[in-house]
Amino acid sequence: MEKPWECGDCGKGFRSPSLLDTHRRSHTGERPFTCSVCGKGFTILSNLIEHQRVHTGERPFTCSVCWKGFTNSSNLLAHQRIHTGERPFTCSVCGKGFTQSSSLLKHQRVHTGERPFTCCVCGKGFTQSCNLTAHQVVHTNRRPFQCSDCEKSFKSRSDLRKHQRIHTGERPFTCSQCGKRFTDRSTLLKHQRVHK
Repeated sequence: MEKPWECGDCGKGFRSPSLLDTHRRSHTGERPFTCSVCGKGFTILSNLIEHQRVHTGERPFTCSVCWKGFTNSSNLLAHQRIHTGERPFTCSVCGKGFTQSSSLLKHQRVHTGERPFTCCVCGKGFTQSCNLTAHQVVHTNRRPFQCSDCEKSFKSRSDLRKHQRIHTGERPFTCSQCGKRFTDRSTLLKHQRVHK
């Protein structure tokens, strides 16, 4: 198929001018489609529409085995591999298999040491953008994760989850030596030194 419209930056060809315009946003960083709820930007309208399901709770793609719902068909397809055991994306270094190509790409950074997401404040690098986003809260006074029971606020979702165990009484970390249970892994690890 002929691809007469060529990107001036990377030379990649496209079938139509609109596809070329969409591609150019990967070079410019332009995200003209913005979520009215959270302000997140997208390069194409269909990605915004798909994202908005996060806010509405709509999950139109349903697994025929367990009936779990998904916001898009690709997440459903990846989920269905849990039931089939299929892991078509394999690491050429260690042989570990993955259900999605994106998971393989993230995993390969373990071998390469690549940390493409860098904090503009302190320069610390991360293997995933979500880890960078979570880290950046450290440089602010923002505590966006609020407990619904006591209204105490936290900088990270994981800190909020740990805190909420005070209210629920949940102690998911168990010492294999004595059976004593703990609310978080770090407290369990400190305790385990008693047995050494």
